Amino acid sequence: LCCSSESWVQTFAAGLNANVPVDAVATHYYSTCNQKDTDDTLFATVPGFASSIQTISAYLAANLSLANVPVWITENNVNADFDKGNGISACNGTAFVTDQRGTSAFFAAWRPYVFSQVGKADARALYHWDFDADAQYGEVDFSTGQTQLSYWVDYWLAKMFPSGSGQQSLQFMNSDDADIEVLPVVNTDGSVVIMISNHAVASPTDNNGAGLTAKVSVDVSSLASFTSASEVMIDASTSPTTGPTSTSISAQSPITVSFSGYGVTFLKLQ
Repeated sequence: LCCSSESWVQTFAAGLNANVPVDAVATHYYSTCNQKDTDDTLFATVPGFASSIQTISAYLAANLSLANVPVWITENNVNADFDKGNGISACNGTAFVTDQRGTSAFFAAWRPYVFSQVGKADARALYHWDFDADAQYGEVDFSTGQTQLSYWVDYWLAKMFPSGSGQQSLQFMNSDDADIEVLPVVNTDGSVVIMISNHAVASPTDNNGAGLTAKVSVDVSSLASFTSASEVMIDASTSPTTGPTSTSISAQSPITVSFSGYGVTFLKLQ
C-alpha cells in the first residue's frame, strides 16, 4: 500500500557498492486493503503514489551511481486484499469481500489518474496486478476468458502513450485539478493526445459509486491547426466485451467533453 517514508531506499542507496549494477528499482502501490474504504479515500491516495516516486528518485540520486536508475511500479491495483482461506480477508481478518472497483467504471477514472500522476513524477513503468483474475484484480476473467472494463482502460493507455515513442509533455492549465486529471502530449508527427480523467466523487460515502457528471471545455487554440480529431470514451456504458469505439469529432477549439460519471477520454488531434 502507499505510502511509507521509503526509508528503505535511503538505506539501499547509501550502502550500495558502486560496482554493483542496478538496472531498475521497483515499488508497489495499492490504494487500499479494505473494501469498506470509500471512493474518496481511494482517489486521495493517488497523489501520494507520485510523491513516493519522487522521494525514491531523490534518495537514489544521493548515490551518483544510482542517479539515472529508473523507478518501476511492478504492481499496481485498487485493492491489495485477498481471501487467505475460508472466506477470510488477509488484511482485516473479517469476511473477505471482492472489491468490484478493480473492474468497474471507478477503475476507468482511477487507473488513468494513477498513470498520469506517476508519469509526471517520472516513473518509467506501470504494471497491473494481475491480468487473468477476478473482478477485483483481473483484466480478463479467469473463469470465462472474457475481457473486463479494466482491460480496455490499459489497452488504450498503452495505445495512446506507447513506450519509447518520443512523446513530449505539453504545458497546460487545469481549472479543476481536484476532480479532473489532464495529461497532454505531442507526438513526433505533430499530432496531440490529451487524456482527461473524471474522478469527481458524487458523495463522500460512495463505495463503487457512479461519480459526478462533468462537462470539460478543452482550449487547444494555442497549438497548431488541426484538420481532424477523434475521441475514445471509457465509462460505465462501455461494453467490457467489445470495448470503446473511436469517434470522429470537430477539431475546432474549444473541444467539449461530457462525462456521465467516472471515466476517461482520450482525444487525438491531427
